[in-house]
Amino acid sequence: MKEEFEAYLVSKGYSVETPTGKPSTVHDYCGRIEKICKDRNITWDKLAENIVSIAAEYDVGGVKQDVGAQSHNAVRSALLQFKEFVESIS
Repeated sequence: MKEEFEAYLVSKGYSVETPTGKPSTVHDYCGRIEKICKDRNITWDKLAENIVSIAAEYDVGGVKQDVGAQSHNAVRSALLQFKEFVESIS
């Protein structure tokens, strides 16, 4: 599922590399999704099955809102894109 999510992000115009060749948004978002899965001890598929409730935990007012706000809301943004990806393949 990770590879499909990467392709989805690229199709939406997110950058794979910075102009200097360093990993960019696609890598960052996939890494954040991977970390959430690891922290929760779940697979990408299980995250996809529960994306609505899990994303809500990281949103404003959720129990993990502080984590969601890290790095200028990058965790929330990654979860939002993953949620949209899951909806697009459902």
